[in-house]
Amino acid sequence: MNYLAHLLLADGSPESLVGGLLGDFAKGLDLAGLPAPMMQALMAHRRIDAFTDAHEFVRRSRARISPKYSRFAGILVDVFYDHFLAVSWTSWSRENLGEFSQRVYAALQIHEALLPARLAAVLPRMKAEDWLGGYAKIDNIGHALAGLQRRLRRPMELTSALSELRAGYTDLAQDFARFFPELRRFTLNLESAQPL
Repeated sequence: MNYLAHLLLADGSPESLVGGLLGDFAKGLDLAGLPAPMMQALMAHRRIDAFTDAHEFVRRSRARISPKYSRFAGILVDVFYDHFLAVSWTSWSRENLGEFSQRVYAALQIHEALLPARLAAVLPRMKAEDWLGGYAKIDNIGHALAGLQRRLRRPMELTSALSELRAGYTDLAQDFARFFPELRRFTLNLESAQPL
């Protein structure tokens, strides 16, 4: 799962929101300095990723990605699933996506001193461009793919992979609709089994 899903699946506290996002930025991070709720959310992030990677509907979505992008199928599906989450947001949250996004940005700013340099560096742009709320628009998925493309070690044209979302939209959306309730149940079981 990508940013938006991890944030929604966090327990909602500012520390948990930050920890839910840290999983994508934790390389080289001093984990010993994190408050317990952030560390719990970071560990939940890793368990969510493992559950997601092994799930049959996610594997089915990855198989829908054309061979040209197969090396990046996991990343693409993660981003595409955040799009489907954003467009179906009201099915998953009572809080509207705009308010949720602003609450996340505020939590990140409050805890900016604990953020890895890479996350702290993108935070102003993330907030100004509303990356989280932007997942609802297909054109913004293209921007997200461009950002991923810039971070790749080996050059690969990922922005053109937006065609994969457009071409397989209905099937990918159905995979997401079947998968996400199961992920939600898995996450609720994680929460009831605290501490991690």
